[in-house]
Amino acid sequence: MEKLKENKSFDGFTRFYEFDSPSTKTKMKFSTFEPKSGKVKKAIIWLSGLTCNEENFITKAGGQALLCEKDVMILCPDTSPRGLDLPSEHDSYDFGSGAGFYINATTKGYRDHYQMYDFIKNDIVNILKSEFGVERISIMGHSMGGHGALILGLNEKDLFKSISAFSPLANPINCEWGQKAFKGYLGENWKEDAVKYDATFLVQNGANHPLPILIDQGTSDEFYPEQLLTQNFETACKEHNQKVKVNLRDGYDHSYFFISTFLKNHIDFHLKALNV
Repeated sequence: MEKLKENKSFDGFTRFYEFDSPSTKTKMKFSTFEPKSGKVKKAIIWLSGLTCNEENFITKAGGQALLCEKDVMILCPDTSPRGLDLPSEHDSYDFGSGAGFYINATTKGYRDHYQMYDFIKNDIVNILKSEFGVERISIMGHSMGGHGALILGLNEKDLFKSISAFSPLANPINCEWGQKAFKGYLGENWKEDAVKYDATFLVQNGANHPLPILIDQGTSDEFYPEQLLTQNFETACKEHNQKVKVNLRDGYDHSYFFISTFLKNHIDFHLKALNV
């Protein structure tokens, strides 16, 4: 693990790292905010959305001010492998580079590198534990990253203490973004494998997290409801005894202006779950 740069902020440090990922077989980057205490035992993982990388959240959202007095760090990984030239990888914003969808690909070429589910579950979690001494972890994200937080949190409920999301892609099997990504990463017969990567289907099939899931969704989001399908996830939760709190925020869009407005609610939610 190599530290690329750091900036002092709120008496702690915003840092940027690179390491050789066993899952993607490429170099991968992530950013952190590490508070001043140096006694971090707890962490929140933030998963970003389409076209984003390890810099978006850490430079735009204002999380440093919310964690500077807490013994909790935040880590923000990149959203896909980089430096490759796979078929169609760079042709569109919603597939390939910057759009790993936090799943393990099985199609030719992509299966060798686009193992983004394992990248988070194994590589990032191992780094938090081995390099930073973290013992308890929560997870959250935005849009495609909200989808990632939901599926990882539901599938790995013993690993992630709490789950939250902003504007999550909540039922990707039934929207254009998800169908394109799943077909590209999982192949022509993608539907059977995709069920484990769809939060709505996970809940319908019995996945359950012991704590309520927190979601914030702007009503003026250009992708709501057709692409995000938040209502499908909320219905599945109600029907299958998964506690969920969906806050519809009047007039807010899909941007970091929205995220920064309500980020404190999410940070406080995770701090409580982490026993801070």
